Amino acid sequence: MVIPVILCGGSGTRLWPLSRAHYPKQFLSLAGESGRSLLQGTVLRAARLEGAGPPLIITHQDHRFLVAEQLREMEAAPEAILLEPMARNTAPAAAVASLWALERHPDALLLILPSDHIVRDEAAFTQAVEAGVAPARSGGLVTFGIVPTRPETGYGYIKAGEPLEGKSGPDGRGPFRIERFVEKPDRETAARYLESGRYLWNSGMFLFRPDAYLDELGRFHPEMLQWCRKAVEGLTADLDFHRIPSDAFQSCPSGSMDEVVMERTRRGVVVPAGFPWSDVGSWAALWEVAERDDRGNAVKGDCLLLDTADSYIHSTGRLVAALGLRGHVVVETADAVLVAPKERVQEVKEVVRRLRAAGRREVEHHRKVYRPWGSYEELSLGPRFQVKHIVVKPGAALSLQMHHHRAEHWVVVRGTARITRGDETFLLTENQSTYIPLGVKHRLENPGIIPLELIEVQSGPYLGEDDIVRFDDHYGRSGGGDGQG
Repeated sequence: MVIPVILCGGSGTRLWPLSRAHYPKQFLSLAGESGRSLLQGTVLRAARLEGAGPPLIITHQDHRFLVAEQLREMEAAPEAILLEPMARNTAPAAAVASLWALERHPDALLLILPSDHIVRDEAAFTQAVEAGVAPARSGGLVTFGIVPTRPETGYGYIKAGEPLEGKSGPDGRGPFRIERFVEKPDRETAARYLESGRYLWNSGMFLFRPDAYLDELGRFHPEMLQWCRKAVEGLTADLDFHRIPSDAFQSCPSGSMDEVVMERTRRGVVVPAGFPWSDVGSWAALWEVAERDDRGNAVKGDCLLLDTADSYIHSTGRLVAALGLRGHVVVETADAVLVAPKERVQEVKEVVRRLRAAGRREVEHHRKVYRPWGSYEELSLGPRFQVKHIVVKPGAALSLQMHHHRAEHWVVVRGTARITRGDETFLLTENQSTYIPLGVKHRLENPGIIPLELIEVQSGPYLGEDDIVRFDDHYGRSGGGDGQG
């Protein structure tokens, strides 16, 4: 059996303003018109492999309900969803997955897949994975190197060494022993790599036996392995999730699989993979894999282009008109617009850094924020007031809560609401409203079979999302401080 281990961390800052800290790129639909997110595409691609088991998902605890909802949408039941309390990079994540699998599926292979990649040819992907099974069964630590199509400076490279005896990968190429890993080169060096035919793009995808990876991690970083063992021993069930204990993971060193294990082991194997691929590391990378018109433009949403070429134009709502652009990126969202030359889009992370330093909330949330019970969207904000559109899923409920600094007015525009206000409970239907005074315990529920929609008007001296005290919550969230509902 092959267990797909899907690493669903990362913030995707270079795809701001679409990607935000609380809704990063793996949850976005960026790869065509299927409507599936990058995470959903990864889960589906892995599920189509012969002998694949349910996926093991590793994500940050703040993203747990996003993961669960996207899996529910595609009716995918995971092996488990493991929650990291903080980011520790890929080496500890792979160790936790290996320890989990070794206890439950000791004969399985683990297929490590980032959740935010685009793979265009699933048949070629399957062929590459199949070529890696035999060396992985033999104890090799297999990675997949993408056959380069251009002198790319944004990727790391793997230099292929001697071929494994008696093995043959896609098109008779490899698998090979890994000679060395190479950091991102300059353009001249990348051109030499391309011409040599011996260098492959480092995809960050791996296949191995869990015991093989743990043996090598123990050799090269025993302290990391020790803390990962403590983390797995301390796993606690929380609804449909398993939480990694904060104390053990806080003490665990951080590091990538490449730097901690793969660059040092003698068991490394690379399988050349010829499928179109991108790690979507920037807007320029997304433009490279997007469908383009006869002038080289990739367009998504309501856009009008005049005398514009080789550009990426993306609208999420409003009309975007581009005139006379060459090689630019324009991305519109409800609360922010990015305009940049394609060759400078790697610097978007500096934009995010400055916004974060200034305390701007545009780096954290979109105007529309998803919660386990549904969503809310900010419509208007002013001194001492805020207006939101709230949608509650059928059968869902917000927490029993109260606020110290704001009162709330609710107007139902669709569906039926069950309201708890102090000691009373009552129903509201369309066009009916109620008032929640400051300091009063309250709860909003949807007892119906259609989504409940209402307009909320908040008023008070402080309207921050951390003004919430929870007394009871169906989703196991703590007493307060992490936002609406």
